[in-house]
Amino acid sequence: MVAILSAAVLVLATGSAAYCALALVATRRYLSTAAPKLRDPEPVSVLKPLHGIDDGLEANLRTFFEQEYPVFEILFAVRDPRDPAVPLVERLRREYPRVPSRLIITGEPPYANAKVYSLDRMMRAAAYDLLVMSDSDIRARADLLRTIAAEFQDSAVGVATCPYRAVAGPSIWSRLEAAGMNTEFWAGVLVARMLEGMKFAVGPTSAARKRVLDAIGGFDALKDYLAEDFMLGRLAAEHGARVILSRAVVEHHIGSEKALPNFAHRLRWNRSTRRSRPAGYIGQIFTHPLPMAILLVAVRPGWWPAAAVAIALRALAARAVASGALGGRTAWLLLPWQDLLAFAFWIAGFFGNTIQWRGRDYRLLPDGRFELSK
Repeated sequence: MVAILSAAVLVLATGSAAYCALALVATRRYLSTAAPKLRDPEPVSVLKPLHGIDDGLEANLRTFFEQEYPVFEILFAVRDPRDPAVPLVERLRREYPRVPSRLIITGEPPYANAKVYSLDRMMRAAAYDLLVMSDSDIRARADLLRTIAAEFQDSAVGVATCPYRAVAGPSIWSRLEAAGMNTEFWAGVLVARMLEGMKFAVGPTSAARKRVLDAIGGFDALKDYLAEDFMLGRLAAEHGARVILSRAVVEHHIGSEKALPNFAHRLRWNRSTRRSRPAGYIGQIFTHPLPMAILLVAVRPGWWPAAAVAIALRALAARAVASGALGGRTAWLLLPWQDLLAFAFWIAGFFGNTIQWRGRDYRLLPDGRFELSK
């Protein structure tokens, strides 16, 4: 029995090391793809769903008003005219009169995913075919729209998803989460891109053409899914559109939650991923090299060199993704603790089908859809 357990753990540790090696290659391949030059800028509609005042919201929104791009508009959406984000939006609209902008009051959504409802309302009001959908906690470089528009010059491209560099707030839980996003999460995306191509979208900033959204059934096809970004890419790929990982990297300011709220949303993320990609979620066992290395040494102390190789490859992959692909820093002191915490959340993600989101309780369905708990 011990021999079987040792062999199983060795396979897992070896697989984790191989995965880290793949992440190194995948990062190099992503960086080797230069963004195309912009020849003929087409107009862009930026869609910004809002709900309350996030940390740094004003600075985030300013980066979109200050885009160095000839013709674009910004549409904002809130549920309630009393939303605290409304006065800020109105002030920024006055400060940037040369940027066409609108504020849409959506009312309460008729289905679970309020963000999708806001996007649907904004898309219907958008003047242009190329849509850039970006969450309120995103801060962009001035060339974001230029880069995306250049990539959409390829008529086959229907959806682009932007990598994001997580910027933590002051809390330790925020910093741990950012360390994981900037290394483990994006390593997984880059490896998937290399092995099977982008057949999904991720993250809080994506771009799509209206005609592609129409082809997949519009936002109505996404409204029942918690991971609507993932489904957007999947459905677009199934309908023959090319999905790409953009070379436009944005900043994702994740705030500074205390322990319990942070744990709740990380658990929500894992449970949602399990429902959206069941087989892929099981395969994430290989994305946890540090826990696998610790288990290996625990069952076979003499095999520590194999564990050391896995840990070294994890460190190299983390640096390549965080610094190379995302242009940030690697939080070395936090990374071991984050790796162990992420492993615990991965295990927890196998259990339960309820989540909390924006103060409401929801039930996840087996196919990735979700609904309000009764």
